Amino acid sequence: MPTYVTLINWTEQGVRNFKDTVDRYEAAQETMSKAGVSFKEIYWTVGPYDIVGVVEAPDDETATAALLATAGQGNIRTTTLRAFSASEMRSVIEKAT
Repeated sequence: MPTYVTLINWTEQGVRNFKDTVDRYEAAQETMSKAGVSFKEIYWTVGPYDIVGVVEAPDDETATAALLATAGQGNIRTTTLRAFSASEMRSVIEKAT
């Protein structure tokens, strides 16, 4: 299943409600799982991003739809990167040569 690294920043609304961040994550995790998307890891971070998540989804469209629905609640903005495992990268390299 494809893996995605999601870099998350709180919006003003999200910062105002920072005390609910873990509860919001758990609710998002439950909702996203119904669409076949799951968080493998989640970290609250210090630096340019407030949260970093590692997400699995069946395809780009499903991952994007789930993250858009979550961001649409107004608490976060996301930047999502498709991530490749070592075996997936070997396949990419084979196709490139």
